[in-house]
Amino acid sequence: MNKKQVTTEHHHFPWDHPRFRSWIAVGRACQLMQQTLTRRLAHLDVKPPHLDILINLYRFDGITQQELARKLLVGRSNMSMLLPQLETRGLIQRRGDARDKRVLRLSLTAAGRTLTEEAMEIQTALIENSLGGAPIDDCMKIAESMERIIAKLLKEDDELS
Repeated sequence: MNKKQVTTEHHHFPWDHPRFRSWIAVGRACQLMQQTLTRRLAHLDVKPPHLDILINLYRFDGITQQELARKLLVGRSNMSMLLPQLETRGLIQRRGDARDKRVLRLSLTAAGRTLTEEAMEIQTALIENSLGGAPIDDCMKIAESMERIIAKLLKEDDELS
């Protein structure tokens, strides 16, 4: 048997792949961060998908629904479910675009801005609590690695679409 066959056979199972531990660690860390954030936001009646929307509207007032969906990597159907929930609660408002009547612009209401600021304090505390002991250089290396993975997956997804 040649070396290539041994390597291929060795990687037949995901757990035999030398990068499997990284794969699992990233997935578990993401899952646990989402679960923890969900618990800490529960008293505000805000779930992470809602928070993603609120934070983006906080940062990018007047963004369109399509731009928001693209930033959050979600489809229009997800936006169509989440935005009315936030609108009904009086946290966001949709208004027509002055130049293009087909476009709706999204903004936070005063109540939405207040709630988003409170939720961001919780999220920032969680970030500090979970990553505060890690050197900034290590955090930046992790971010760069994850951004490369994201770009690769997005490119592959675009090529398949």
